[in-house]
Amino acid sequence: MNRWVSLGIAALTMAGCNAPSPTTGTTTEGEKPMTVGIVFDTGGLGDKSFNDSAYRGMQKAEKELGIKILKVESTKESDYETNLAQLAEQGAQLVIGVGISMRPALEKVAPTHKDTKFVSIDGAPLEMDNVRTIQFKEEEGSYLVGYLAGLVSKSGKIGFVGGQEIPLIKKFEYGYRAGALAANPKIVVLPAKFTGNWDNQDTAKVAANLLYGQGADIVYHAAGRAGLGVIAAAKDSGKYAIGVDSDQDDLAPGSVLTSMVKNVDESIFLTIKDLTEGRFSPGVAVYGLKEGGVGTTHFEHTEHAIGEQNIHKLEEAKKGILSGAIQVPYDEATFEAASKG
Repeated sequence: MNRWVSLGIAALTMAGCNAPSPTTGTTTEGEKPMTVGIVFDTGGLGDKSFNDSAYRGMQKAEKELGIKILKVESTKESDYETNLAQLAEQGAQLVIGVGISMRPALEKVAPTHKDTKFVSIDGAPLEMDNVRTIQFKEEEGSYLVGYLAGLVSKSGKIGFVGGQEIPLIKKFEYGYRAGALAANPKIVVLPAKFTGNWDNQDTAKVAANLLYGQGADIVYHAAGRAGLGVIAAAKDSGKYAIGVDSDQDDLAPGSVLTSMVKNVDESIFLTIKDLTEGRFSPGVAVYGLKEGGVGTTHFEHTEHAIGEQNIHKLEEAKKGILSGAIQVPYDEATFEAASKG
């Protein structure tokens, strides 16, 4: 575990946002550490998902690269612009905006802080000289967990709970559907449920219980902190959930079939490393299965229930994606095309 050293800066009294909380890494004596700021979305730290994964990347960079961290948690989306600008003005050489909802704020802040580098996680590309956009092939990891669900489901019905119904989350849904149907053409993927937010666990739990009530025995979530409600519902009902973004298998051992791991942490670490080595470039960096950006967990608590034969089949599906033999759909059009093909 990293040791944090508080710098004890005074709290700023900006409306709607929290003052940045700094930590420092280890650097050579006399060398000024590089400062990297991060603004979390409304799911916040402790979501055991997307934001926590992003912060693990920061902590790794603190430990291995000696950076100083400035971090801000946002209470609402209208905070994003102020929070991003605040970190740039506090001297961060790089400011990271976590989550697709951060993109509009980055679009406004980056042009007015041209001496600062920015990173947009999950957003559409921003064609600016000081912005790198990090994207993932979530559909590939979702295909794999869907494939596993299709193999394991005993009821023949599975479900999906998303956060906001936006193209990013539809990538998770369509990849999951495609994988499940590839494993079992007779599987029924129930109509998806959406919470409309990233943090209301009660809403997600209700959505999951509705799906379980309709016969699903496995429900995959892509809803950030809200998705913890899906895992709670799985545990209560004696059925399976599939986690997302971080390894969530330990949250309810035996009730989480696997998690679709999205390695935001590693992408952030590599981006910071590029900056420290003078190799930072704007544009888009895409992380898929081939790049180690997405994948599954190692079934620590469910290997016996999945079975060796099914794990072997899953490995073959993975090889198919890596070779290009399997083209994973990411929206309705590509899903329909794949279904007809």
